[in-house]
Amino acid sequence: MGVFFLALLLTARYISKRKPKLFWISAAAPLTSVIIATVFVFATKADKHGISIIGHLKKGLNPPSLNMLRFNGSYLGLAIKTGLVTGLISLTEGIAVGRTFASIKDYQVDGNKEMMAIGLMNIAGSCTSSYVTTGSFSRSAVNYNAGCKSAVSNIVMALTVMVTLLLLTPLFYYTPGVVLASIIIAAVVGLIDFPAAYFIWKVDKVDFLACVGAFLGVIFISVQMGLLIAVGISIFKILLHVTRPHTSLQGRIPGTNYYRNIEQYSEATRIPAFLILRIDAPIYFANSTYLKERIMRWVSEEEDRIESENEDTLQYVILDMTAVTTIDTTGVNIVVEVKKILEKRGLQVAMVNPGAGVMEKLRRADLIESLGEDCLYLTVGEAVISYSSTLKEKEQV
Repeated sequence: MGVFFLALLLTARYISKRKPKLFWISAAAPLTSVIIATVFVFATKADKHGISIIGHLKKGLNPPSLNMLRFNGSYLGLAIKTGLVTGLISLTEGIAVGRTFASIKDYQVDGNKEMMAIGLMNIAGSCTSSYVTTGSFSRSAVNYNAGCKSAVSNIVMALTVMVTLLLLTPLFYYTPGVVLASIIIAAVVGLIDFPAAYFIWKVDKVDFLACVGAFLGVIFISVQMGLLIAVGISIFKILLHVTRPHTSLQGRIPGTNYYRNIEQYSEATRIPAFLILRIDAPIYFANSTYLKERIMRWVSEEEDRIESENEDTLQYVILDMTAVTTIDTTGVNIVVEVKKILEKRGLQVAMVNPGAGVMEKLRRADLIESLGEDCLYLTVGEAVISYSSTLKEKEQV
């Protein structure tokens, strides 16, 4: 029965897409399916043969319960904790659902307004003993699949639900659960975007893992668990980038004074006696140790390469800090420590174009004088020219 009605709903949607004038077929298909399934179960007594039905539904609306609100009792703390967690998950789900349909229909979602709407909705609902509500993915999908385009559809749906609860609940006694599942599945199937998933796979494998995790979590567990899986994978990705920032070896583009990543620009060449490194992240406690170890590894690898290829001895290490927008106390200490370690190895260190925030922190720590202003340059080209002149003077002496 479930397969039959699922096929019926998908066929109705296919017809409406192929012939827009017949849009009403797709819109009427869910209600028609419910009526046909209910009549069929009632006529054949299919509920006696294993078909699960809705059964008895209590008539009427919830009575006002504002007078039952209490701010004392042994369960107050548990209620607050549960409310915070449930509210956070509901808000995340609601905004995620809103953005999903916003991307499909090309409109904007204001997160602040969504938060206010969900909060006011639950405050009003709590006055009638309503459970926590949010922007339901399944109901939104059904609404979208039926062709609804404005908030008026919610008003119509609310009035219909109210009339149903007051007068029509006995008619749904024999409605089978499979037809309701078919309506939701048919609506959700239309939201699966295979080209978008393939695009995510091509661009970023970790993002694709989050996408698959969310999909499988929603399908086999719950919407909340699917969102938590996706958020968890995304947070892991962020932490990975934060704690292991990108660094690159720079070389000069022939015929110019530009220095770029030698892995990205194959024509970029190394400068003899120089190791030019670019740091592409703020420096703070979470990544400072990694950056120190990575710089030391770059230096050791460069010295090994120079020795194996019998080139000029490494004498200068230039740190391009253009992308370093901020630095904390741990980062300042690491910069000083790296400079001392490299100087003990006979290498001179220069920093290029640190951000305004970085310079301010260095001044507050009184490190500009101790580091030496001769180690600060505006561009990599200036640093290379300055040290090259010094190197020539040494060779002449």
